[in-house]
Amino acid sequence: MNLFEQVSEDIKAAMLAKDKVRLQALRGTKKEFLEAKTAKGGDGTLTDETAIGILQKMIKQRKESAAIYAARNRDELAANELAEVAVIEGYLPKPLPVEELEGVIRDLITQTGAQGPKDMGKVMGVASKTLVGKADGKLISDVVKRLLLD
Repeated sequence: MNLFEQVSEDIKAAMLAKDKVRLQALRGTKKEFLEAKTAKGGDGTLTDETAIGILQKMIKQRKESAAIYAARNRDELAANELAEVAVIEGYLPKPLPVEELEGVIRDLITQTGAQGPKDMGKVMGVASKTLVGKADGKLISDVVKRLLLD
């Protein structure tokens, strides 16, 4: 079962359980998935890789919203956003441990022939595609930068 089908099934379960936060998060997720499937120039399908990218974007948006709400003393709205983040994160693959991430990035640095910080863009391009859904982009960037400076 792909992510789109899984979310659709979980919406039904959330409705039966009367879990409002989960239902809201899943409906928003399904909406984003449907928009991606029917986007102009698309072929009407949604791969799990694309779906993972959408989920990561949604998580980032909700965390930013929660930070804004918290800064404005709207703790109930911030808590709701963070609860949705927890639901959405459940659909992402388990992130790689930092040690494994470093190993993969070392291999990518060797493959690309990167010599130093000036080659960071070359490594990041390959790393971002290789590690989609397996690690946060900021973490990947930090590890690449640290390894290229060594």
